[in-house]
Amino acid sequence: MEIISSIGAEVDELWGEGRGPLLATIASGWGVLLGTRMIYPVLIPHLRTSFDLSLTVAGFLVTILWLGAALGQLPGGVLADRYSERLIMTVGAFVVAVAIGCVVAASSPIVLFVMTGFIGFGQSLYPIARITIISDIYPDRIGSALGVTMAMGDLGQTIFPPIAAALAAGVFWQAGLGFMIPLLVIVGISLWVVLPVQTPTESGGDTLSPERARYVIGELRQSNLAFVTFILFLYIITWQSFTGLYPTYLVEVKGMSSATAGLLFSSFFACGVLVKPLAGAAYDRIGTRSALLLVLIGPVIGLGLLPVIEGFWLLVGATALVSTMLGSGAITQSFLSDAIAEDIQGTGLGVIRTISATCGAVGPVFFGGLADRGYFDEGYLLLAGILAVTILLTLRLPQPSSS
Repeated sequence: MEIISSIGAEVDELWGEGRGPLLATIASGWGVLLGTRMIYPVLIPHLRTSFDLSLTVAGFLVTILWLGAALGQLPGGVLADRYSERLIMTVGAFVVAVAIGCVVAASSPIVLFVMTGFIGFGQSLYPIARITIISDIYPDRIGSALGVTMAMGDLGQTIFPPIAAALAAGVFWQAGLGFMIPLLVIVGISLWVVLPVQTPTESGGDTLSPERARYVIGELRQSNLAFVTFILFLYIITWQSFTGLYPTYLVEVKGMSSATAGLLFSSFFACGVLVKPLAGAAYDRIGTRSALLLVLIGPVIGLGLLPVIEGFWLLVGATALVSTMLGSGAITQSFLSDAIAEDIQGTGLGVIRTISATCGAVGPVFFGGLADRGYFDEGYLLLAGILAVTILLTLRLPQPSSS
């Protein structure tokens, strides 16, 4: 009963004082954007056939998507500090909608790759603005509110990939991506209508000045910020490598149908719907170090088991173990949001996420190269090793003085 009462109190805090509709709109938009991005892995087998792509090149396509999703985060953060989160998030949704239209009409690999990059870029305008506006709305509940928002992202990643897989198998692959266009248009309109009108900040004129750049760099050189950024990078390279080619691995190595692989892939994110709010709440209560340890142990075991197990239900269990790593983002991003000074929060988060996500974007193409050379299974053992190193690094983080 105490747990139920605690959950009810948390829900009241998040929904009360007129903040609930704002959070629901932001979180829903994030769910649609991430759902769009995670359609790509389930379409890879179809794209390989249509455009004659090797596993390495298919991995590079996913890398282009992640790279686009990284490069826009710094300008997105700067613009969020200077102008309006409402404007930046709305623009991002419409950019993704237009880019998808170009992808489904693509007749050559060049157009496919370029427009995929724009899908990532449009999506990258959203996350920093999302974090900064949530930190303003929930100054004392950033972990829980961000956890809920990220859980909605996982809900989108749970719902949309299997729908896309079914449409691609039953109709054509373009239908598996194109059905997201009207949803993204609705997201853009909703953000513009529901979120409050904001005015540019008075200090925004020197956003990119040398003095401000030195100030931002000085703030970000704090030891714990740099350390947590490196942990975030290790998480991102593992997550992107795993998700980018996991449906292809299930089809080509484990012998599953494309539809079944899409369903199992969606179960990975379905677990994240539960994990991320719990991880965000754990950050609020027990701190970064303990919360990260809780969510990273299971993935090491799950990734290590993948090469040696067979059968749908055993793979479901291993996938569920791996899925707890989804809570890592809610923890590290909540820590960074709390640690960075408010006047440079968007810019600082943009710098950190751009660096970590850009470096992490090499994961899928490297992983695809291993798979092309017959080392698909060994790639997952390598990812397990990376997460084991991440756990050892996490042990160096200081415990909070109080919970």
